[in-house]
Amino acid sequence: MNLFDNLYKTLIYDNRYLFFLEGIKNTLIIAFFAGIIGVIIGIIIALIKNYHEKTNKLKILNFLASCYVNIIRGTPTILQLMIIYYVIFASVEINIIFVGILAFGINSGAYVSEIIRAGINSIDKGQIEAGSSLGLNYPQIMHYIIMPQAIKNILPALGNEFITLVKETSVGAYIGIIELTKASDIVASRTYEYFFPLIIAAIIYLIITLSLSKLISIMERKLNNANS
Repeated sequence: MNLFDNLYKTLIYDNRYLFFLEGIKNTLIIAFFAGIIGVIIGIIIALIKNYHEKTNKLKILNFLASCYVNIIRGTPTILQLMIIYYVIFASVEINIIFVGILAFGINSGAYVSEIIRAGINSIDKGQIEAGSSLGLNYPQIMHYIIMPQAIKNILPALGNEFITLVKETSVGAYIGIIELTKASDIVASRTYEYFFPLIIAAIIYLIITLSLSKLISIMERKLNNANS
């Protein structure tokens, strides 16, 4: 059987390309919204920990934030996903895509928080003191002085985290989410041939991640030009 016959059997016959389209859609939806959740959680956690380091206040919140980061970073993503789906939402009728978004968002938040905290700590402390001398409070200093510079410094790391998030959605197959890896597995189970479905899924992942890398590079270049 030649290349075109295999591609026909993998993609065209019985409209099997629809599985890949659904996989692409679910992968991008989960990664996009989980990324937003991760950034929101990450900013909150990073600010709590930074504020505690600067003032020694918010001890309870800082303790909870540290526990969250340590637990999420210390356990496998797939285990967190399965706990949320099979334990927390075991008796609830819930959209499986929402579960994926929530699980991956919570997971990403722990890593994003450390990235943002590192970005905040990379800014010279004298700028915080300068902001204070101008009569700015902590939220104002963060909003107007520190965060704009920190975001520029951590943009590549945040981009890498989002690319990692896109690839990590593949474990969603364990709870039945039809993402790219699951789509290739479904097609392979019908063609009895794993090579072409897996190669197609790998090429799609590669196109997505390379496109994201290019987008991040453009954004980074624009930020550098704006500040030059």
